[in-house]
Amino acid sequence: QVQLVESGGGLVQAGESLRLSCAASGRLVNINRMGWCRQAPGKQRELVAAIASGGGIHYADSVKGRFTISSDNDKNTVYLQMNSLKPEDTAVYYCNADAVHIRRVGVREFDYWGQGTQVTVSS
Repeated sequence: QVQLVESGGGLVQAGESLRLSCAASGRLVNINRMGWCRQAPGKQRELVAAIASGGGIHYADSVKGRFTISSDNDKNTVYLQMNSLKPEDTAVYYCNADAVHIRRVGVREFDYWGQGTQVTVSS
């Protein structure tokens, strides 16, 4: 089992920045991919960004150039730096990890999910 705990969400104005953090614990030896998904009310879940242990990185088109995913393997933590936030970025953001299945970096499905953290961007 892998446990994921997100932090860093909040309320910001359009154009501002936030950094989300996700600390992983448990059976970390098998983690091969981590990422962030989001879901807004009435919308489908969207893969925002993912990073694979082999170095591959994926971004949704909607966040390219604004969001950056990174990881600190020593701290078992993955980050999502979100700049130039827009009202349409408002959603619950979930940290995700794969430790059972090996999937392509841009696949929306994951083995593990965090509880989620709310990000609200006002106009």
